[in-house]
Amino acid sequence: MTTPQTIRWGILATGKIAETFATDLALVPGSELAAVGSRRPEAAKDFADRHGAARSHGSYEALAADPDVDIIYVATPHGRHLDDVRLCFEAGKNVLCEKALTLNADDTATLVAEARAHGVFFAEAMWMRTNPNIRRLKEVASSGVIGDVLQVRAELGFSGRTDSARLWDPALGASALLDVGIYPLTFAHLLLGEPVDIAAAGVLSDRGIDVNGGATLTYASGAVASIAWTQVSQGDNTAVVSGPDGHLDVPSRFHEATGFTLVQGGERRATELPLTGRGYAHEIEEVAACLRDGLTESPLLPLDETVSIQRQMDQILAQVGVAPR
Repeated sequence: MTTPQTIRWGILATGKIAETFATDLALVPGSELAAVGSRRPEAAKDFADRHGAARSHGSYEALAADPDVDIIYVATPHGRHLDDVRLCFEAGKNVLCEKALTLNADDTATLVAEARAHGVFFAEAMWMRTNPNIRRLKEVASSGVIGDVLQVRAELGFSGRTDSARLWDPALGASALLDVGIYPLTFAHLLLGEPVDIAAAGVLSDRGIDVNGGATLTYASGAVASIAWTQVSQGDNTAVVSGPDGHLDVPSRFHEATGFTLVQGGERRATELPLTGRGYAHEIEEVAACLRDGLTESPLLPLDETVSIQRQMDQILAQVGVAPR
């Protein structure tokens, strides 16, 4: 039997990210996997059996209609998010949608407006924002201990498998920026806010998706952020936040930080806050807390900032030469 304090989750799709999410969900008290939906009934049943879901559904529509689901985690590729999230909204469901929220800022703004019109909870699953080490780093950077933040550098990348359609098929929303570049871009936004200018460059695949790129962002404060992203090479995947009185080092992989170091002169002071599971548990806890408090938006996952960052990605992709989608 569930109680009002138990948040009953549904997971829409059964890919790799859904597997990771379900594994961390099992670690969060007061949250349970109630149901899973897939376009292949056998995939839904297998997933439900392995992760202890009470029900499996052979369609996304059936999952959205399940009356015993409080919120749905949408785990499909970027190119499906607009339709899949709308399906959930129309069924009156709260939604946590995997990042990037959509393929462009106009679609993201549309979903935000529709969520508000339906009065349901909605957030992009930018789990880095809920990581306790990232939250603490932001507090330290804002405290003035290193002076005004004037430089941010962050990069994230990997060498992608050529057999993964999600990474290479434009129809699925393939984009190294949308997949991994969103992390350094969001990291810069967390530390510096809205940029006044963006200058980006990159390389496209033979099918027109960005696979390797970088950008320099400047801010009214005089700060500069340098970010890079790739799905064709291995980088150091670190981040640095600098001011006149010191800097903060975030080791690889910075977006799932297990700690950071304050460096001033010859002194180094480390901060390491524990993570639950892979780190997805912290966004699950945040969403559950919002639902229990009757909130439709999370202060840690603000929708207006999601739209703003998506507009920045639109600008970057246009400069790199990716055709509008």
